[in-house]
Amino acid sequence: MKNNSLNKARGCVYRLSVHIVFVTKYRRKVITKEILDDLEKIFTRLCEGKKCQLTSFNGEEDHCHLLVEMYPDIAPSRLVNTLKTVSSRLIRRDYQAHLDRFYHKPVFWTGAYCIVSTGGAPLEIVKQYIESQDSPI
Repeated sequence: MKNNSLNKARGCVYRLSVHIVFVTKYRRKVITKEILDDLEKIFTRLCEGKKCQLTSFNGEEDHCHLLVEMYPDIAPSRLVNTLKTVSSRLIRRDYQAHLDRFYHKPVFWTGAYCIVSTGGAPLEIVKQYIESQDSPI
């Protein structure tokens, strides 16, 4: 998918971009630089598996932002469910000792999420906002 151009699928032409925000459980500051890097790799792979593209990603110690170009037959809630479930499982597996200092149960993300269509703001503005997040050190 190319930025600022329409995409083609069988029977349609489209451009669907969403800004997604995931927050850690209890907003605990558990995301390190290494975890953020792994989350980007996980989200990139999962999006590609759903015919979507992660076009921008960043975050802070207690949340992360994703800008995703979506394929029209993917339900946003299903994509979010996949992203949260798989990333939580993999991060908990790979960083168990670190997360055990913050959580007594096997959790990572809060149950809620934010998803916003980016049609109201130019994508470059949304990208700048995401890229300006204070990444963990």
